[in-house]
Amino acid sequence: MSMWAPSSRSRRPAVPRAGAWLLSALLAGCAVGPNFKHPDAPPVTHYVNGTDPLDTVSAHGAAQRFSPGAKVAADWWRLFGSEKLDAIVTEALAANPGLAAAQASLRQSENNLRSGYGIFYPQAEADAAATRERFSPLKFGSTTAPSIFNLFTLSASVSYALDVFGGERRMIEGLHAQVDLQRATEQATYLTLVSNIVNTVVARAAYRAEIDATRELIELQRQQVRLAQVQVNAGTVPYSNVLSLKSQLASTEATVPQLEQRLSQSDDLLATLAGHVPAEWGPADIGLAELTLPAELPVSLPSELVRQRPDVLVAEASAHNASANVGVATAAMLPSITLTGDYSANSTAINQLTSASGRAWDFGAGLTQPLFEGGTLWYRRKAALDQYAQASALYRQVVLAAFAQVADTLQALQHDAAALGAQDEALASAQEALHLVQANYEAGLNTYLDVLSADAQYHQAVINDLQMVAVRYQDTVALYVALGGGWWGDAAAPAPVPHHGAGL
Repeated sequence: MSMWAPSSRSRRPAVPRAGAWLLSALLAGCAVGPNFKHPDAPPVTHYVNGTDPLDTVSAHGAAQRFSPGAKVAADWWRLFGSEKLDAIVTEALAANPGLAAAQASLRQSENNLRSGYGIFYPQAEADAAATRERFSPLKFGSTTAPSIFNLFTLSASVSYALDVFGGERRMIEGLHAQVDLQRATEQATYLTLVSNIVNTVVARAAYRAEIDATRELIELQRQQVRLAQVQVNAGTVPYSNVLSLKSQLASTEATVPQLEQRLSQSDDLLATLAGHVPAEWGPADIGLAELTLPAELPVSLPSELVRQRPDVLVAEASAHNASANVGVATAAMLPSITLTGDYSANSTAINQLTSASGRAWDFGAGLTQPLFEGGTLWYRRKAALDQYAQASALYRQVVLAAFAQVADTLQALQHDAAALGAQDEALASAQEALHLVQANYEAGLNTYLDVLSADAQYHQAVINDLQMVAVRYQDTVALYVALGGGWWGDAAAPAPVPHHGAGL
């Protein structure tokens, strides 16, 4: 049954007899429990309702084109064309503690898997003991005098559990799923780290440019206030004009500390992402003009998205682990068979340990069948089935969110370009109006206050334009993230742990 298309109604699982399970398992020669398969992707060929966009309108002299089926570059941040940005990302990848923790968790899960493989080999133990004993025959009803003696023993034992119903194989399968989960978690941490760095660098560049433009605007508004005060003193305008301009000036001045606070927070965040405390590290200055907007944007096929996004792979690995746990819980209800063998050499004198009279051995097979556990094993299996159903539903929810994020980002880039195009027109109109007012001022047709007012409108258009540019860059980053970040194309990505006789 496809995980993407679950049964339309829930059924209470039947209660097969242990004998039927035993017979079916022996005939089939495989592990009990469901055999997990990679879920199918949603049966769609595009992301947006209707058709996916192929390009955006031109804005700021650049249009972005979408390439369906193109691969996402593993080092996609380099497409923004900034060596300073590359240096920050490289430093963060080497020193970020969150990424180091994710890598350690991956290594831990890999070693747990290697450790788990030991269950498929015989377990052998050796023991040596030397004791001094006082033996009393009265313990066994004899009146013989007690004796004191030394006893030296060398022994070895071997045991092997037959995995008839595959419970141990399912346990190893679950450990494999844990490795897959931790690997996807590491990839998600890697992608989140890089995207946070790029977004913060873009935001920081925009904040610094906005601060510079706002300070220029503040100086223009201060000149407006001074000229208005002169007109009030001359009796040509009412004082309310001055108050109105002062209010506008104060509002603009209030935005600077807010922008400076955001700039400081960006610096602190970049320091933290790079693995440093803010007091010892400062980012290199990167202006918006130093960044290049990627023109060709890849758009992975919907059938490939579920194999690329780390969050989807985490959800799939969780479902795989839950599936394996069903097999483990099922096998716990069935008989377990163990082969054992023991050998020992015993003597009252250490130099006689090789004597044939002191040798002892035994070998045999044991079968254990749970008969009554108060419903513990049965309900443990039901709980495992419920966990699997939950993990399957959560997987579908993550996939839906992934497809929605790609659709949102594709449309956002179109809207960003349209909004920036309109803002470009507003900026061009404000600049042309400023030039006209300046020409009229030189011809004596406008006052200097008119020039200041037109210049202020132009600077406000510049600030709005900067904000639109930053949003366009950040939505471009969001598309790379929504597609999974291209980690699968990275030659340095961790390799899967090989299977060693798990019988899966």
